[in-house]
Amino acid sequence: MEEINRQLQAKYRQIEENEVRVAHFDTEDADYIFTGFGLGARICRKAAEIARAKGYKVGVVRPITLYPFPRKFFAELAPKVKGILDVEMNAGQMVEDVRLSVGEKTRVEYMGRMGGMIASPNEIVEYFEKTFLK
Repeated sequence: MEEINRQLQAKYRQIEENEVRVAHFDTEDADYIFTGFGLGARICRKAAEIARAKGYKVGVVRPITLYPFPRKFFAELAPKVKGILDVEMNAGQMVEDVRLSVGEKTRVEYMGRMGGMIASPNEIVEYFEKTFLK
């Protein structure tokens, strides 16, 4: 049984190296990152456009695979930014993955809506300004 577990762990490491998928937009010069998956990611893109029009350098990271999570991508990005705003349409299931990925390298905050409620791009920017720029 132990050998089977070792084989499964090796297979998981291989999947993590070769199958993790993530999309990112305007992260090269970003001071802050909005992140979300699914519909939330699309809303984050519009929110980032609004934030950039206001003069804030905001990029977007959209994990396409949530399992395995793109930990390496977040870990490499974290020291380059001042903070990450995780936007979700649930109780925050992804925010813990983001926090574990970045450790203490940058600040991570969560904005979530539940029960089918969807945050608007303007609400995300307002929350970002209130949370990160006060």
